Amino acid sequence: MLYQSFLIKYAEIGTKGKNRFLFEDALVSHICHALKRVDGKFDVTKDAGRIYVAALTEYDYEDVVEALKRVFGIAWICPMFQTEEREFEALKKQVIHYLDQVYPDKHLTFKVVSRRADKRYPVPSEQMNRDLGEAVLDAYPEMSVNVHEPDVLLRVEVRNTVVNIYSEMIPGPGGMPVGTNGKALLLLSGGIDSPVAGYMVAKRGVKIDAVYFHAPPYTSERAKQKVVDLAKLVSRYSGPIDLHVVNFTEIQMAIYETCPHEELTIIMRRYMMRIAERIAGETGSLALVTGESIGQVASQTVQSLAATNDVCTLPVFRPVIAFDKQEIVDISERIGTYETSILPYEDCCTIFVAKHPVTKPVLKAIRKSEAKLSGTIGELVEKAVSTRDVIRCV
Repeated sequence: MLYQSFLIKYAEIGTKGKNRFLFEDALVSHICHALKRVDGKFDVTKDAGRIYVAALTEYDYEDVVEALKRVFGIAWICPMFQTEEREFEALKKQVIHYLDQVYPDKHLTFKVVSRRADKRYPVPSEQMNRDLGEAVLDAYPEMSVNVHEPDVLLRVEVRNTVVNIYSEMIPGPGGMPVGTNGKALLLLSGGIDSPVAGYMVAKRGVKIDAVYFHAPPYTSERAKQKVVDLAKLVSRYSGPIDLHVVNFTEIQMAIYETCPHEELTIIMRRYMMRIAERIAGETGSLALVTGESIGQVASQTVQSLAATNDVCTLPVFRPVIAFDKQEIVDISERIGTYETSILPYEDCCTIFVAKHPVTKPVLKAIRKSEAKLSGTIGELVEKAVSTRDVIRCV
C-alpha cells in the first residue's frame, strides 16, 4: 500500500512541559488498544515529540483511520509515504510518484514545505522547497504553485534514516488521553444526554465507569440492554467501562408511597446521587458525571439542581449543562449513540414521573419529605448497593 505508516500529531499534550512523556505514553497505549479492533499488525512508537504508527502487515486503511479518530489526544492523523531514498534526485522521483498516486486529477495548486530533522542532509530546507516544486511543475505542468492557500500542502521531512512524505491531515478527536486526569462515575440513562456527557468528560482525559438505575418490572430487560449498548458505544472512545446496574425498584416504591408526588423526581434523583457516591467511593472515582442541561426538564431547573447537589460531597460534572437539545443531538449523532438512545424503552425516571412535578423545589420541604423515609430507606439503599451487578462494556 502507498501508506505504510501514519504520523500522529497532538496539540494540548505539547504544553505539558516535563510531564509530557506521561501523556505521550498514555496516548501510545490508547492507540495500541484502538488498533486491536482492526485487522493487521502495527508498531506504535514515539520519537522526538512525534508518534508513529507503522503497518507491519496488510491492513484496511478506512478501518485504521476510523479507529484512530476515536482516540482522545490525537489532533491530526497524517497518512505517510516513507522512502529510504535520501539521495536528492531520487527523492524528487519519490515525490512525483506520491503525487501521482494520491491525486489522479492534477489540476491543483500546491506548496512544498520541507523540514530537515537530520541537519547533516546536504540540501537546505528552502532549497528543497524550490527544487522539489520545480520538479513537480516539470512533471505535471497542469499543477501550479500557490504559497498562500494551496489545494495541496506537500510536506517532506528528512529524518535520520527515512524521508516522510505526506499531504493529508485528517482531524482527530482532540482532547487528552483517557486516564491522565483521574476517574469519574457517569450516571448513565437510556436517553440522549448522558452518553454525550460521558464522551465529553472522557475527552478531557477522565477515565469513566457508569451506573444505571434499573426498576424491574417497570423497566424491561430491553431497556437495560439499551443502556449496555450505549455504554459499549461510548467505550469506543473512553476505553472499557464498568457498568454498575443498581436495582432501584424498592427505593422508588418507598418514595412513591411516602412522599408528595410532585417531589418524586427530585427525591429519587437525590437517592440516585447518594448511591452513585457510594459506588464512586468503592471504585476510586473522584467525581460524578450527569447529562443534565439547565431547564430541559423539571428536575433540571437551577433550583432542582441545587436540591440534587445538596446530598453530594463529590464534585458533579455536567458537561452539557448549557447546551440546547439540538446541540446535544448533533454530538450524539456524530459519536454514534443517537440511534440507540431514541429506541422506545422507558427508563426508571420516566415511569415514575409526576403529572405536575415541582420545578422550584424548596430544600427545607424536600428534606422534610425525606425524613418520612428514615425508618426504611437506609436498609433499602444498602441492599441496592450490595446487590448491584457489574457489566464490563468494551
